[in-house]
Amino acid sequence: MLQTERIKQIVEAALLCADEPLTIELLERLFAPDECDTATLKSVLEALEHDTAERGIELKRVASGYRFQVRQELAPWMSRMWEDRPPRYSRALLETLALIAYKQPVTRGDIEQVRGVAVNSNMVRMLLERDWIRVVGYREVPGRPAMYGTTKTFLDYFNLKTLDELPTLPEIKALIEPIEAELAGAGPEYLEGPRVEFPGEGPLDGTDAGVNDATEELAGARAEPDR
Repeated sequence: MLQTERIKQIVEAALLCADEPLTIELLERLFAPDECDTATLKSVLEALEHDTAERGIELKRVASGYRFQVRQELAPWMSRMWEDRPPRYSRALLETLALIAYKQPVTRGDIEQVRGVAVNSNMVRMLLERDWIRVVGYREVPGRPAMYGTTKTFLDYFNLKTLDELPTLPEIKALIEPIEAELAGAGPEYLEGPRVEFPGEGPLDGTDAGVNDATEELAGARAEPDR
């Protein structure tokens, strides 16, 4: 058996080199059977989590495994290293993604019924291409519409291990309201980054249900875990 400190160094190096989260099973492949066991590996990961508790990076466990990442509160400073600004997604896309996350499996018709507007095909295609959603089956009704659910990539992107960690409706409102108030009084310089819009999304009945109706529908809805 290797010394614990050496195992810790190897695991830390692997996590730093990896371009995606690493599972326990993948980390075990780094060692011969007589070099490290599962219990020691888990203990080493816990030690690394503790070691980075007060540092600029943290060891985070997400749906796909473990990864090192910059702490979220440091993002404003890190973003100055790159000229390109991250895209600002439209409210329509975020509402659609939220409905899929909380009510999955869900069809485009289900989303349209809640939001009151037609779902733009390009918006669904973008979510599929980003691997945030996937087709999980087809509803047994005329036309057999596709049913959508979220993916492990979605969970990884939002720093979640499971869908059970999604915020509740009161928590979402508590996060959104201060941001909307700040944006209402912000100048153009605040709204940096290209905005991703999807022209052609129109009302089904002359109204746009918007985020309020969508969040009301989400109030009693919780999603099944990804499989």
